[in-house]
Amino acid sequence: MVATAHTVAFEGVEARRVEVQCAVAPGLPAFSVVGLPDKAVSEARERVRGALAAMAIALPSKRITVNLAPADLPKEGSHFDLPIALALLAALEIVPADAADGTIALGELALDGRLMAVPGALPAALAAAEDHRALLCPRASGAEAAWVGGAQVIGAASLGDVVRHFTGQAPLSPAEPGEIARPPPGRDLADVKGQERAKRALEIAAAGRHHLIMIGTPGSGKSMLAARMPGLLPPLSAVEALETSMIHSLAGLLEEGGISRTRPFREPHHTASMAAIVGGGKGAKPGEISLAHNGVLFMDEFPEFPRAVLETLRQPIETGEVTVSRANAHVRYPCRFLLVAAANPCKCGYMTDPARACARAPNCGEDYLGRISGPLMDRFDLRVEVPPVAFADLDLPARGEPTAPVAARVAEARARQAARFDGSPLRQNADAEGAALEEIATPDSEGRALLVRVAERFGLSARGYHRVLRVARTLADLEGAADVRGPHVAEAVSYRIVAAKEL
Repeated sequence: MVATAHTVAFEGVEARRVEVQCAVAPGLPAFSVVGLPDKAVSEARERVRGALAAMAIALPSKRITVNLAPADLPKEGSHFDLPIALALLAALEIVPADAADGTIALGELALDGRLMAVPGALPAALAAAEDHRALLCPRASGAEAAWVGGAQVIGAASLGDVVRHFTGQAPLSPAEPGEIARPPPGRDLADVKGQERAKRALEIAAAGRHHLIMIGTPGSGKSMLAARMPGLLPPLSAVEALETSMIHSLAGLLEEGGISRTRPFREPHHTASMAAIVGGGKGAKPGEISLAHNGVLFMDEFPEFPRAVLETLRQPIETGEVTVSRANAHVRYPCRFLLVAAANPCKCGYMTDPARACARAPNCGEDYLGRISGPLMDRFDLRVEVPPVAFADLDLPARGEPTAPVAARVAEARARQAARFDGSPLRQNADAEGAALEEIATPDSEGRALLVRVAERFGLSARGYHRVLRVARTLADLEGAADVRGPHVAEAVSYRIVAAKEL
């Protein structure tokens, strides 16, 4: 007899349906899995055998063949255990064949029959909803998958619960969505003393998703400023939360089924490999840039990252997605993130400090910051110098603006952008280009004249010209202005070209 169940194989955030066919036929006793399985899938035979033995179900002395179709699609992961067991139980007529065929299942089996959580329940639930099937998964993954809402999600604690559910002995209740994780209390911007210009740049970056680089001596507060960025960003919208959670589900980062509305904040170490940052490795897993989708990617000690890793950021910054190419797979992940980078001015870090004269200045700084290529530096909309704070100022009471009012202005600016781009694929000002940018960010005569002078004197690239306009549009949104005026362009230029103050 041949019975079928269904599961999914993951290609990036896409879940492709896999049909699990199980045939029990006369012949020498054997249990084989075919269909391009990896080592974890091949080992499912022993886990399924052990789980059935724990339920006092003996395999017949026949030839058992499990085929995973389509056969040319690589199958990876332990989540194939449950669908293989379900198809086998249907072939043995222990569970109804039509019930197994109408279900997409995923889950890892323990030898005692328990079902353990696996990554990817959320994308699998989306695939089940599109295929008009129910999703069967471990109970620990049920709360996560139930967020989709378009498919019935059954969470089972063990393989025995699955059998009792399908035979009608003890039907399982549909899983309920998990709790929305509450964001931890953020660090307050008022704790940072001084650095008013850098704080302003943080606000602008948060409002329009503009990439920011901060350059300053060690201990000047660059990391401290970057750590305040999550508190300035508004919560994820429902669509953004689903997009981000799908990536985190594949990476196994969702805890107890809870979906967070807090924007991700990723801070990889500068020794991270290219696969860790961009994605790749076994199974072409998402990298840090995708895990930071709709959030912030903070890269401290930016020039210390390998040159090859930095250069791979150039295309994802522009397109908002990355394609991880391997010999047998091309996997695409979204990666629309806000890049915040921090760097010292030179190797020793004190080139700009007059109290510590650097013997190798200015060559020291040119060599060090030269590790950041011109095309990559051109992609930063905001460039800020973070000077050291005097010891005497550290004893003064905090006088800076706290996070709450700044976050309120950022939320209002983003709300204006959401209304402006409603019905289009654009979300923030940083996404606008071409005709869309000209429509929303055409400056007045004063601003246009200033921009022409800047372009002629400093040789602005076309990308730099457009990025100044985007920042100017964000400054107008923060002010609540309908049009981009000269002061908005002037401030935008000041973050783009340090020498603009000479104009």
